[in-house]
Amino acid sequence: MLDHALTFAIGCFALALLLNLIRIATAPGFADRVLAVDTMTVNVTALVILYSARSGSVFSFEAAVIFAMTGFVSTMAFCKYLLRGSIVE
Repeated sequence: MLDHALTFAIGCFALALLLNLIRIATAPGFADRVLAVDTMTVNVTALVILYSARSGSVFSFEAAVIFAMTGFVSTMAFCKYLLRGSIVE
């Protein structure tokens, strides 16, 4: 039963990732694209964690945490660039 739930969740997050790619291609502004990329990092992190839970591996959790931190920092850099025009002052 848990295997079916994990498979369904992986499918849902994969579909969300595909919809994010479509949003990046059709977004009207740069801020919308940044938001879509941030949502993609959340979805990829969730996919890595779900795959790790399904396969029983504990090493993927560390990769998911590193990927989430990298996604957070890149989103903050994009936001700072949008607000101020430069990242490093």
